[in-house]
Amino acid sequence: MSDTLNISSPTRTKAIIQRYGFSFKKSLGQNFLIDQNILDKIVDAAGLDSTAGALEIGPGIGALTERLAMTAGAVTAVEIDRRLIPILRDVLSPYPHVKVRNDDVLKVNMQELFAEDFAGVDRVSVVANLPYYVTTPILMKLLEEKLPLDNIVVMIQKEVAERMAASPGGKEYGSLSIAVQYYSEPELVCMVPRTVFIPQPNVESAVIRLKVRERPPVEVADEKHFFDVVQASFTQRRKTIANNLKARFFAEEGRERLEALLAEAGIEPSRRGETLSLEEYARLSAVLLAAGIA
Repeated sequence: MSDTLNISSPTRTKAIIQRYGFSFKKSLGQNFLIDQNILDKIVDAAGLDSTAGALEIGPGIGALTERLAMTAGAVTAVEIDRRLIPILRDVLSPYPHVKVRNDDVLKVNMQELFAEDFAGVDRVSVVANLPYYVTTPILMKLLEEKLPLDNIVVMIQKEVAERMAASPGGKEYGSLSIAVQYYSEPELVCMVPRTVFIPQPNVESAVIRLKVRERPPVEVADEKHFFDVVQASFTQRRKTIANNLKARFFAEEGRERLEALLAEAGIEPSRRGETLSLEEYARLSAVLLAAGIA
């Protein structure tokens, strides 16, 4: 693809910004990607073809959208900044199967969007360079709403990506790791240097793929209770799980009962939250729920 046709090339990106008099809003976390190889890795990781749809969040001036349009059968780009809408509609005009929506994705009815925009495709993936300040709320919305998603392939802050993919026992492992791994199988695709963005962000980035599970890997009777237990276990990371759970669930209960329930779940009271696996949290939640601890 020549630079004159490629939105992601530094030359064309700067030309589009200049032509429309666009100015970056730091509050919206706007950093435009100008590296063709990284864009190709993102699209390849999503496994798209003409039978698949792609939902992009925060398309900017359309560099990734253009790549998606060349691969997917239907593309919807949701952009919160209305100043970018005429730019997107202009640069993406050669692609009639691309739809641009001016919306806040956190307020969008995703079930309706999927029904309207992706009725003609077999499967859908989210593919995006996400604004870093709202990465977690966006991803949890996508996962919790149990949308008919195949993959979520996103560029996010490196540290957040490492937390999502972390295994029990490490310092990166926490409640976010457990939530993401409950709904999906995370895999780091590549690390991304700051130099491939305009303007350059203050943090390193990474591309992560979340293969959305058809069903969670553990059986949980009450998801809200399960995640309450997980959150409580990480309230103070340096404290043992017994101390964290006592503060959250056992203010009126005796320490002996808490330790008895932990023993029933097969968990030593002296362990810390970051050492427990997803399966152990599911077992702990089931024991506490059965005992009426909520």
